[in-house]
Amino acid sequence: MGLPRFGRPKGFEGDSSPNLYVANCGPAVGLSYDSIASVFSAFGELKGVFAADDSGARVIVSYRDESSATAALEAFDGHPCPDLGGRSLHIRYSVIQPTSQIDKVACLQGQVNDSVPVSLMASELNIPGLYLLQDFVSIKEEETRNVNTRRKLGELPSFVSLILERISSFPNLDDSANIVLDQLTVNEYPTGVGLSPHVDTHSAFEGFIFSLSLAGPCIMEFRQYAECAWLPNHTSSPSMKMQSPEDDKSFLRRAIYLPPRSMLLLSGEARYAWHHYIPHHKIDLVKDSVIRRGSRRVSFTFRKVRTGPCQCEFPQYCDSQR
Repeated sequence: MGLPRFGRPKGFEGDSSPNLYVANCGPAVGLSYDSIASVFSAFGELKGVFAADDSGARVIVSYRDESSATAALEAFDGHPCPDLGGRSLHIRYSVIQPTSQIDKVACLQGQVNDSVPVSLMASELNIPGLYLLQDFVSIKEEETRNVNTRRKLGELPSFVSLILERISSFPNLDDSANIVLDQLTVNEYPTGVGLSPHVDTHSAFEGFIFSLSLAGPCIMEFRQYAECAWLPNHTSSPSMKMQSPEDDKSFLRRAIYLPPRSMLLLSGEARYAWHHYIPHHKIDLVKDSVIRRGSRRVSFTFRKVRTGPCQCEFPQYCDSQR
């Protein structure tokens, strides 16, 4: 799939078209282009599935002939689709995008052409110990609480109790029920603001780090540097940062899309041996979609404070074993 060649129909009431504009459908709502194509291909041969805009939640389904598009529209418009997560699709015939608009999208993609290809599932990154669960909380639960700055540090706030309970039954972890988390960091990221490459300090925190994304999406990149290239700053910061990570190109790169309400787990190698990093972008290229970040993103990061030296299996990255 190349650049999207179709635009959102604005007041288009003309004849039928082989191209359908489909809303509430796309990678931002957990639906891959392959899964969308598989469902819509039941009505006829497809030319392809394209991003309708930069939202990640609207696509263009392009058929070889108009009759196939008409059949799909009549079957799916306004109805829940069981094969697409039960989502109700909103469909209209689409129009060809003017050349000037295609150039605009190309320019947007050019702003992020340094990005590593982005995956939608943690398993695609092949990083041991990395897991991603989408829709870890509901839209209602996502409503951000205000922080009372007068409260003293102490027990974790009561409104995260439900999150901690769900973490205790996190899949793929044999001992998840025994995980005790006692440290919470809440960060707010305005649009375009990211996170420098770093590894959370081994001696400060234990082996499980859970990060809940709220309010807006982002891309998280993972970097594994060559052993001799890893040069941490010796500071009191609870993270170990590269002195000049952008100047050193001897690293592996992986990237994953973090939608709102998703929970990311760093454990094992992913936690101890890979730097994680959020590029400072206002837009991100995910598969064939240009996704604009929201006006803000909030992250809740849960950790367990370590009380003794770290004895992990990655001494080349460990401040306790240097």
